[in-house]
Amino acid sequence: MTTTMEVADVRSTDVSQAQDLTYSFTVEQTPEEVFAAINNVRGWWSGEIEGETDKLGAEWTYRYKDVHYSKQRIAELVPGRRVVWQVVDSYLSFVDDKTEWNGTQVVFEIARKGEKTEVRFTHAGLAAQHECFDKCSNAWRFYINGSLRNLIATGKGEPNKKEKAD
Repeated sequence: MTTTMEVADVRSTDVSQAQDLTYSFTVEQTPEEVFAAINNVRGWWSGEIEGETDKLGAEWTYRYKDVHYSKQRIAELVPGRRVVWQVVDSYLSFVDDKTEWNGTQVVFEIARKGEKTEVRFTHAGLAAQHECFDKCSNAWRFYINGSLRNLIATGKGEPNKKEKAD
């Protein structure tokens, strides 16, 4: 496995402008292998996922207990280069504004860098001033730089194990 280049970048030229959370890493695999792993959402993100996660225009939902729900529309799918999810609905139980993610975008940019492939993840609109920023950025760090990266590099992600019903 290659050494990661982890970047947590909250970008803004003006405090009043939207800020984005960004992480990036490099792997040995091809852009096509990276693209396939990103679209295998069940292989790296925990929770209940319903719907197709690899078809342009498709909508799919993510749910983790009563803590987090979101519905994504796949807005862009460029094989080996880019994946964009538009968050069309959300519910976060742990913040006052339960719909903080609504209207944000989750973007994966894939680029060949010499002999390696760089994955650049951005949650566009997840601003530092949002209440969920700390918890959400920590969770994204685990899922992107840990679980997704491992799925790409080893074929095995690290989503939480399915929990048994009471």
